[in-house]
Amino acid sequence: MPRPFVQWPAPALRTPAAPVTAITPEITALWDEMIEAMDAMPGVGLAAVQLGVPLALAVVDASDARGQAIRMANPEILHASVQLREHEEASPNLPGVSAVVSRPRAVTVRFLNAAGEVEERDLVGLWATSVQHQIDHLAGKMYFDRLSKLKRDMLLRKARKFA
Repeated sequence: MPRPFVQWPAPALRTPAAPVTAITPEITALWDEMIEAMDAMPGVGLAAVQLGVPLALAVVDASDARGQAIRMANPEILHASVQLREHEEASPNLPGVSAVVSRPRAVTVRFLNAAGEVEERDLVGLWATSVQHQIDHLAGKMYFDRLSKLKRDMLLRKARKFA
């Protein structure tokens, strides 16, 4: 059973994640746990910090069939499209609320893959949105940080009612 989600405003959600130096059996097991937690939500991505693990690890699976998760260590965006895409985003770390966030429609991301090799991938649509959301988490940011102050304050007020 995966560990519980860290709840906002825990400091762990504002602390940048530490880089991963090697893909070990422990990292592989953590990715498995993250995929289990992501699928149980159900969601399309998860960062290790959301489970209270301060490592730069993320999983993304925006496939219809599921079971196609990309496992990433130290993901970084190399290129982002000028064209934006709006999507309603939420987080299990702040249940009960969501907001429409505008992000680049396509990105090129570089990461260390499950084989321990550096990989670059072009992601589009929901895949791109999800990887950007996870990279924000790894930097200590939440999706609502991309909203105007007024919208962010309204969202956080609403979230307190669910706490």
